[in-house]
Amino acid sequence: MQSLRVALGDRAYDIHIGTGLLNDVNLILPFLKKAGVAIVTNETVAPLYLERLAGGLRNAGVAVTEIVLPDGEAYKDWSTLNRVFDVLLERHAERSTTLIALGGGVIGDLTGFAAACYQRGVPFIQVPTTLLSQVDSSVGGKTAINHPRGKNMIGAFYQPRLVLADLDTLDTLPDRELAAGLAEVIKYGLIRDAEFLAWLEANMTLLLARDKTALAYAVHRSCEHKAEVVAADEKEAGERALLNLGHTFGHAIETGLGYGAWLHGEAVAVGTLMAAELSARLGWLDRAAVERVEALFRIAGLPVRGPDLGGDRYLELMSHDKKVQDGRLRLVLLAQLGRAVLTDQAAEADIRAAIAARVG
Repeated sequence: MQSLRVALGDRAYDIHIGTGLLNDVNLILPFLKKAGVAIVTNETVAPLYLERLAGGLRNAGVAVTEIVLPDGEAYKDWSTLNRVFDVLLERHAERSTTLIALGGGVIGDLTGFAAACYQRGVPFIQVPTTLLSQVDSSVGGKTAINHPRGKNMIGAFYQPRLVLADLDTLDTLPDRELAAGLAEVIKYGLIRDAEFLAWLEANMTLLLARDKTALAYAVHRSCEHKAEVVAADEKEAGERALLNLGHTFGHAIETGLGYGAWLHGEAVAVGTLMAAELSARLGWLDRAAVERVEALFRIAGLPVRGPDLGGDRYLELMSHDKKVQDGRLRLVLLAQLGRAVLTDQAAEADIRAAIAARVG
């Protein structure tokens, strides 16, 4: 097991990365205020891992409530959030009850938001079971649900007490979900670590083959970057926004097509290439750099062209992005491979051209 810490003062917490972690409830027990937890998971993950976690906790004397939700981005909404609240209220869950998110990014985001709201805040723990959630969404305290007009627009910054990333859960992850997670891994290389980007180019086949050593390195390196950025800018006042490379374009794809039509990582891959195209139009990247980014996404099995929603629709959806400030759309672009910047200086014509270059 490897561990690293998210340094947030009295709200600091550890990220544990390794194999067999779901079998070791002693990693969780010290963080329980009392012997009562509610595990929130979904219909896909529950048959695979719920009993392993819940059974271990029960054997340790912990009272466990199980909340199994439908699977998919389409259920990251008010209605599903209320299903969590319904069970908590029916079971008379108290403020000392700890919520445990067992699943991918949807479960982690929704459970974290439920924890932030229920009785004005109860503790929660992240047990991410997808690559995307292990390297990104489980770390940093961003919790949210979707709105029909925008992804993740309703939520709160609310930090977990612990993140437990068991690499064994990736064994059952569908290939498409694994590739989607790799989009977020690649992101870290593009925005702040050219050396890691080169490592990914050299080792992508090992990652796709689910080599545990390669996966452990990729997850740990990604979490190191996420932890460092979150510690410096918890509520996205500055540097943390750079973690959203490709997300403004990508969220437009997800919202425009309907949540769940594309996986988040698939949309981010195309969104990142739109950002790279725009960076090239601004003179920051040459064509060889853009082609290098495209080649890496292709090897990872990710899409490199997006749906043609129309330029007007893309821009309308992007106008709901959380980085919009004073009515101006701010975008994360690449000054070079390994260094991202946040800018509001891109002309609309260039944004439209960058989108057009990557659709169809």
